[in-house]
Amino acid sequence: MMLKELREEVYRANMELPGRGLVVYTWGNVSGIDRAKGLVVIKPSGVEYEDLSPENLVVVDMDCRIVEGDMNPSSDTKTHVELYKTFAEIGGIVHTHSPHAVAWAQAGRDIPCYGTTHADYFYGSVPCTRNLTAHEVDEDYELNTGRVIAETFAERKLDPVAVPGVICHSHGPFTWGKNAAQAVYHAVVLEEVAKMAMYTVNIFAQAPEAPQYVKDKHYLRKHGPNAYYGQKN
Repeated sequence: MMLKELREEVYRANMELPGRGLVVYTWGNVSGIDRAKGLVVIKPSGVEYEDLSPENLVVVDMDCRIVEGDMNPSSDTKTHVELYKTFAEIGGIVHTHSPHAVAWAQAGRDIPCYGTTHADYFYGSVPCTRNLTAHEVDEDYELNTGRVIAETFAERKLDPVAVPGVICHSHGPFTWGKNAAQAVYHAVVLEEVAKMAMYTVNIFAQAPEAPQYVKDKHYLRKHGPNAYYGQKN
């Protein structure tokens, strides 16, 4: 069996999704990439989490061809691979249908940065993509989902490290990170800030976003060149 260590990492990350309340039934998937080998490990399509194991994860290449595995890979595999091709900095990807993030996606709205919890992890609003066209859906839905995410980041000049997630219009969230574990971490944070933002607009629909200097302070104290949050390794 190839990529044993990456399989274990991706398995653990997948199993965290139901534990964190981000998925029900089979609604979600995690992948991880071995950049040196150009191979992606991803959850098999439609498999219940209690039936998942490191051994039944699927390995695909950068053309989405199965390299190892007896089952079909996730139906979102082309989206994952397209993001790996576009964002060279990332090593893991998560897709869920977590309800608060999905609600913003169904509304077609970015998730605004109303406060410091959001700013600690996402440097600005979490963007919502445009809807795919009928042609894009018919042509190759999953591939074009990845392309519209890439388009959104390119058009808005967003850094995928500073904004490690997106919501796809009428669909739901994708998050990523340096590895599969960090991608899940960002999926948990995204759902929490989506919930907080929803509460905020329910209390005051015209609530302003946090001032830019507050966003800067909270993001940069964790992630900037002079970051000081936490303990030194």
